[in-house]
Amino acid sequence: MWTLLVLLMQVGFILCKSSESSGSSSSEEDHISIPPPHVTTQHGTIKGLADKTYKGETFYSFKGIRYVEAPVGDLRFKAPVPVKPWTGVYDASYDRPACPQPASFPTDEDCLFLNVHTRKLPKRGKNPKYPVILYIHPGSFTTRSGNTAMVGPHYLLERKVVLVTINYRLSALGFLSTGDELSPGNYGMKDQVEAMRWIKENIAAFGGDPDCVTLAGYSVGGFSAAVHLTSPMSRGLFHRVMIMSGSAFGNGIMPRDQLDLAKKQARIVGCSDDNNADMMKCLKNASAEALGNSLEQFRVFGTDPQFFWQFVLEPDYGQERFLIEHPLVSIQKGDIADVPVMTGVTHDELLFLAYPIVTNETALELFNKDANKIFPYSFYYERGADAITAELQKFYFNNKPVSSNSLEPLGQLYADALAGFAVNRGAQLLSKVLKNKVYYYIFTYKGSYSHFTPESGAKYVVHFDDQLYVFWNSLSFPKFTKRDPDATMVKKLTTLYANFAYYGNPTPKESKKLDRVIWTPFTEQNKLYLEVGDRLTMKSDIFPERYAKWRELFPLPSANDRTAFA
Repeated sequence: MWTLLVLLMQVGFILCKSSESSGSSSSEEDHISIPPPHVTTQHGTIKGLADKTYKGETFYSFKGIRYVEAPVGDLRFKAPVPVKPWTGVYDASYDRPACPQPASFPTDEDCLFLNVHTRKLPKRGKNPKYPVILYIHPGSFTTRSGNTAMVGPHYLLERKVVLVTINYRLSALGFLSTGDELSPGNYGMKDQVEAMRWIKENIAAFGGDPDCVTLAGYSVGGFSAAVHLTSPMSRGLFHRVMIMSGSAFGNGIMPRDQLDLAKKQARIVGCSDDNNADMMKCLKNASAEALGNSLEQFRVFGTDPQFFWQFVLEPDYGQERFLIEHPLVSIQKGDIADVPVMTGVTHDELLFLAYPIVTNETALELFNKDANKIFPYSFYYERGADAITAELQKFYFNNKPVSSNSLEPLGQLYADALAGFAVNRGAQLLSKVLKNKVYYYIFTYKGSYSHFTPESGAKYVVHFDDQLYVFWNSLSFPKFTKRDPDATMVKKLTTLYANFAYYGNPTPKESKKLDRVIWTPFTEQNKLYLEVGDRLTMKSDIFPERYAKWRELFPLPSANDRTAFA
């Protein structure tokens, strides 16, 4: 195998607050000199710390708040248990470990914590009731976290919102399913639900409005946000949704269990897989570090498949079920949360996944020789569907071998398979069944930084590049200053996010800082989307030929076809 290039990787709108602005003039106080803020929640008193936005506005952070009991011991492979009250003052001045994964930063199985960042705390019993944005982190359900180093609030908190970021269980610890009562699965998704329930009970203590919660997810966070629309557990816990660069409304793959993966995981950590009961007993005692670090042993080709652990259709064993039918069934029936939707992609999305293939002769040879084996894993469709593989080779490569000149067509295939088509189909379906509006976008702005710049120096706008202007990832990028040329895009994106959180409409009125554009909602007829580039511009019909090919290859099954996803 070759050396792989590792890459970080309602009708009208509902008003939550009368207005949104960037706030008062910057405080001259250094955040170190501000006394630590304290709040009292349903579970106890919490001490945080004060910080500054990139323009110098004061905000308050409460990091590493335990929102459920530690998922260890008897609680491994179990639904989350709400946190118990504590005595004394909980120190929320620092981030806690991420969930187990291959990483250079601290990880621990005791990882179910959340962070709250807020511009203003209640004072003398008066709550500012700022809208809440709950951000579900990306990472293929196997990596990353909601910690401040990856999801820094220093840009978004220029706006008067409350930001909540969370850790949820990953990989086998979050998604192992045997298809029976021993391990029904969906633990990571139920962690997310429990975080929403925590917000409903406690966010008012931080100056947030529990009746104005925007669920925002990126990449597999977008998959998560989309499926929360259809989950009975999530209903009523959020009031807008942002489905970004990933969605659950694509080609239909969703298992009823992941027993094959469970058995493979068992073998990796030295457990027998002869019967489920003995296997689960062994897995419950396996090292959490070993489970989290076994990611690479599930790969088939390079870093593919990008996702393998995921949510499943959950049989009824008397437990509270997260997912009772496929989201594509629910959406066609209209059995979904009717909330405003903001959804879209970056222009080049997962093109960076193509780079280590087209720049390596061994990888190219394998990719072309074993296409019928590799394509279903890399592009997320049923194994053995050779006819689909042939159609994709014809459409993207004109039946020619993938070569060193194939970066862009192979990048488009990755983009469409793993993000673009699912987002596009989701926009179409949601716009038909929701009374609320769907706002569709593509991000094309080429700024100073990117998650991918090839040796040629060519500029692409890939997965996560839009998030550079919403959150500060201090592990990989410097912080913008208010005089930085990219600060204009920070202002635009954070304003669009905040407007959507307040109004359910990212452009409730013309604004100079938003180029006086009015973002017209998407419908199946107008196909309108907002291009977020150097300027904000309305356009129509994004990548029509590419998405038409995917609709042809993966026709939407009938909502009454109960066998379509077995």
